[in-house]
Amino acid sequence: MKAEDWMTRDVRTCRPETSMNEAAHLMWARDCGVLPVVGTDGRVVGMITDRDLCMGAYLQGKALKDLRVGDSMTRTVFSCRATDPIEEVIRRMGDNQVRRVPVVDARARLVGILSLNDLARRMLALQDERQRTRLLPRLTEALASISETRAGETPEVMPAQRGAGQPLMVG
Repeated sequence: MKAEDWMTRDVRTCRPETSMNEAAHLMWARDCGVLPVVGTDGRVVGMITDRDLCMGAYLQGKALKDLRVGDSMTRTVFSCRATDPIEEVIRRMGDNQVRRVPVVDARARLVGILSLNDLARRMLALQDERQRTRLLPRLTEALASISETRAGETPEVMPAQRGAGQPLMVG
């Protein structure tokens, strides 16, 4: 089984110059918490989450309409190819502690997205007991890894950009 067999194909995207307000509306309309950010060539250049929108606006002290996706998106993106074996993608999701993975074609253009939700739904739908038995431990391990605090990650103190310059704990 390959990533393309498990992924969601109808994926909404945005561009770095898209307003964060528009990105929030897209997420609301699609009931999703992430949008892949693509360049003019269709290649993934980042990811923006609902959390990125909230924290980006708060920390910059600006309204969503005054900010661009490129201001707050994650630029380091773990992706997989549509033809990658699903077992390998699950393992790498755990290793990289990511909940959603853009799926790209041979030319690195976005063709879908694979989320924990996709994995759970597909696991429940598997009729082949052997496949389920083989994949369940990998999925369980990946979920445990994704849920852990990242190694070496501690909250850092950043100056608040609103208010009287009091430190703000983030992380």
